[in-house]
Amino acid sequence: MRIDVVGGGLAGSEAAYQLLKRGVEVVMYELRGAGNTPCHKTDNLAELVCSNSLKSEAEDTASGLLKAELDLLDCMLLRCARECRVPAGGALAVDREKFSEKVEETLSSFENFRLVRKEVTSLDFEYPTVIASGPLTSDALANAIADRLGADYLGFYDAVAPIVDAESVDMESAFFATRYDKGDPTDYLNCPLNKEEYEAFVKELVNAKVATLHEFDKREIFEACMPVEVMAKRGDDTLRYGPMRPVGIRDKEGKRPYAVVQLRKENAHGTAYNLVGFQTNLTFGEQKRVFGMIPALKNAEFLRYGVMHRNTFLCAPKLLTAGFLLKEDGKTAFAGQMTGVEGYVESIASGLIAALNIYAEATGEEEIVFPATTICGQLQRHVSTDNENYQPMNANFGILPPAGEKIRDKKMRKVAYFNRGIQDMKRFLEDRKI
Repeated sequence: MRIDVVGGGLAGSEAAYQLLKRGVEVVMYELRGAGNTPCHKTDNLAELVCSNSLKSEAEDTASGLLKAELDLLDCMLLRCARECRVPAGGALAVDREKFSEKVEETLSSFENFRLVRKEVTSLDFEYPTVIASGPLTSDALANAIADRLGADYLGFYDAVAPIVDAESVDMESAFFATRYDKGDPTDYLNCPLNKEEYEAFVKELVNAKVATLHEFDKREIFEACMPVEVMAKRGDDTLRYGPMRPVGIRDKEGKRPYAVVQLRKENAHGTAYNLVGFQTNLTFGEQKRVFGMIPALKNAEFLRYGVMHRNTFLCAPKLLTAGFLLKEDGKTAFAGQMTGVEGYVESIASGLIAALNIYAEATGEEEIVFPATTICGQLQRHVSTDNENYQPMNANFGILPPAGEKIRDKKMRKVAYFNRGIQDMKRFLEDRKI
């Protein structure tokens, strides 16, 4: 049996693995190597183009529950991530290059895997296919999908945070600490600002020159990737309650800063740091000038400036089943952010689910829809339930049904959601023998 995968990102790579381990011949088509996208820097599979963090693994977080569910499903990308992790408190952050290399090495170890570097420009597929071409799908393929499906696309821009050279950070002004002392103190490098410095920074930030957006420039910017300059325009203290919040952080003298920018390790060697929550569309010159107003970054060397790029996604409820299969054709599945799931791990989950279901379809098995008490199950319901105002969705406890008992303690309530979801997932997998 052969199943093709279009796209070698997170969703496509996980989909390929799930099919390969089941003995399926997989041919993966990847644009990069034959062409490129506005944001990718390499030709590597599963390249992370925004943050290097896959969020928390804690039991009182929705991202932790999703990871635990995927572990039960033998998620290859999470294993690779943990082998390539860098310190980040309670978050699972990775060395990007090592992570990509590990994913490609794992897939290439299968004799039934073939990687073809070429652009796919039509949907005339000979074999069942998982389309995981991502939010930066090439114009030719996007047009082919639109022609085939006759569905409207929704577009928004996604913003990427800058990365600075660790040695260029002024350590006289910076200090190591984690919020509420969670994790290793060296996981985050903090750049504090006093009241005057913060107010001057915000004033320049909101008036700084931004790069021109050529496509969909009048569309809504998705809240989860709001550029820092747009956020700052919502009020003088908005950043102090967002990415620059000082709550839970103490400086070298044990005092809480007025505002703080956190830097997170970008690689295992700690030679590069990204500005947490500082996605931006400022011009490169303005990034250097305005971010240089942060005392610890006054001489910062930018290894990568922030950029903003186009994202597109399907009106999935009109088109897809809960198994991420095309309603009109069970031989085609979609996966990744183009389906309307938002986030790295959510994209991985969609690739895994799409692979399981296109395999089930090919082998005459029943569609796999996970329990409603799991994040996986609710993401499936999100992409397949009619919604006139369909928008991207990430893992959060708000999408789960209420717990049977009322638990006042917020953390304990979340842990209860976690335990319920894992128990139900284990029971489901045992019943379905997955």
